[in-house]
This record gives sequence, structure tokens and C-alpha cells, in this order.
Amino acid sequence: MRLVVLFGGRSAEHEVSRVSAAHVLAAVDPERYEVVPVGIDRDGRWSVSTSALAELGPDRRPPAAGLTVGGPDTDPLPVLRGDRAAATAGDAAPPTVVLPVLHGPNGEDGTVQGLLELADLPYVGSRVLGSALAMDKVAAKEVLAAHGIAQARFRSAAEWELDTELLDDIAGDLGLPLFVKPANMGSSVGVSKVTTRDQLGPAVVAALAHDELLVFEEGVVGRELEIGVLGNEAPRCSVPGEVVPAAEFYDYDDKYRDGAAQLIVPAALDAAERAAFEAVALAAFRALRCEGLARVDVFLVPGRGFLVNEVNTFPGFTPISMFPRMWEASGLSYPRLIDEMVRLALDRHARRHRGR
Repeated sequence: MRLVVLFGGRSAEHEVSRVSAAHVLAAVDPERYEVVPVGIDRDGRWSVSTSALAELGPDRRPPAAGLTVGGPDTDPLPVLRGDRAAATAGDAAPPTVVLPVLHGPNGEDGTVQGLLELADLPYVGSRVLGSALAMDKVAAKEVLAAHGIAQARFRSAAEWELDTELLDDIAGDLGLPLFVKPANMGSSVGVSKVTTRDQLGPAVVAALAHDELLVFEEGVVGRELEIGVLGNEAPRCSVPGEVVPAAEFYDYDDKYRDGAAQLIVPAALDAAERAAFEAVALAAFRALRCEGLARVDVFLVPGRGFLVNEVNTFPGFTPISMFPRMWEASGLSYPRLIDEMVRLALDRHARRHRGR
């Protein structure tokens, strides 16, 4: 089977994607897959094979042993379609599955998923609608609210709506502290915690550098918990994990640079709490039309229970990332996790074809 691994991209999470992809490429079983790395640079240029590996960076290339890169650098679209320009006559192309190890806009938001749908290729993760809904924090929160799923109180505003009067109203409504976030971004990029009114303006400017639509969330005090979800029609949950931030909140540096946050797997929850967490996670997964995989992040707040923070349709796959760690603690190793994600992609693709 050919496994096309897409990584990089034009979003601010480009570097996170490269790190995730390097570890995915190192973990896949060369006896099961012909691996074709496809890198997307920060300007949106696509490259295949050796150039894609170079895009990982000299210190992040996967082990060369057993890694098949499928021929010379070329236009990536024939590779995605499964053509084999370098194949010998009569050599049939193997089935292809695309693994989009992409985080943030132009990758995790339904855009690449739409391309793969048009190419009629099986791919890992949610389809166009689920990817788009989960990526846009405002749309996701509105859908979760319509389904009666508890979350922190929030407001949203577009860049052209923002003025001093509106910011005063938001601060008065949500109270302080509050968080300001770009609606379409992950990995805590552009997120600020605001503890005084005079910090709100600079926080808005920082968020607007990444999106013209912003979400404002009340600051809640509670445990930060995460859980992995795998599946299509019958999704299941991993053991839960808990994040204890080293910084004032679980920001980008705490996630990817300092590594100082405590990541506890499994989280200390009793049976009733774990059952309630799983029920909330699966409800959010289904409400946002997710498929394949997701990581559901919540706050456990005394007196309010589990509040959904966000749903990530392609969570980080670095060695310190919670999603693979939680599944490993659930008995699913990193290579087997990739196998399961590929299987789910093939199952969904076959099911959709049966319905045509």
C-alpha cells in the first residue's frame, strides 16, 4: 500500500506539522507501506520525495533504512492520484491512502480534504465539513451550544466590528481574566490571557495577526483534561490525560519548546468521572461531524462539570504529544495507531463508494 504523508503547509503551525511528520515517517512499517513524503513549504509549493524530506530539516529527517520515497521529485498531483510515472511497464499501482499530517488553516480546515475528495482518494481524518467546523472555533462553539454541550461562556467578533465600546462590553460580560484567540488557528498560536482591561487591546492585535475573526472566552479555573477518539460510525475513547501547565496557561512554548508542562497519562479520574468525560467527548465528536480521529480538550470545573474547550481533528503527533501517548497507554502503540487510522480511512472510502 502506498501511504502519502502530507506535511508542512502555509499556516503558522508549519513547524509543528514538520515535527509530527518526521515521527510519523519514522514509525510507519516499511513492510506494510510504500511511503511517499509530500512536503508543502511556507509559500504553498509542493514537493515529493527527496525535496520533501529536505523540507523536514536536517535534524528531523526520519531514519533512511527501509524508507521508500517513490521516485524522483515531481508534480505531487500524479502521486496523490496513484499514477506511477517511474513504474516499469505492467507494474500496477498499489492502493493509495493519504495521511495529511497538517495542522491549522490550509490543511486541517477542510481545504486539503476537499482536494482529496475531488481526487477520490481515501484519506485519514475528518471530511470537509467536520474539518472545517472543528477548525473554526466560533462555528464549533455555536454547533456545540446547539447540541446542549457545556462549554465556557464566549463571545465572537470580526475585525471590522471591534471598537472600544464592544471590547468594554465583552470584558464586562465575560469578566476577567478572559482569553482572546484567533478563530482559525491551533497550537495556542496567537492566544493571549487577559487579566486587566488595558491588556485587551494588545491581545486583540496579536490574535488579528492570524485571523480576522476572534473568539473571546471566559477564564475558568479547573483541570485541563484531554482524551483521544478513534472511529467512524462507532468511535471509541482512549484513556484520558491531564495537562498541568508550567506557564500561566498551556501556550505554544509550553507545548513545543520548553516541554515543562506536566502531561499525566492516565489522568486521575474515578469511574463515574471517566464515563462522563467519554460521553461528553463522543457527543462533541459526533456533533462536529468528526471521523477517523480527534482529540477532545475539556476543563473539569467544580460545580460545572466537563466544559468542552475544543476538538482537534488532527492533533499533534510529536513524541510529547498527548494523542499518541494516550493511545499507547490504552494499548495501541504508535505504529499500530497509524495502521488503525489508515484502516478507518479505507473503511470510510469503501462505505461511501457502496452508497453511490
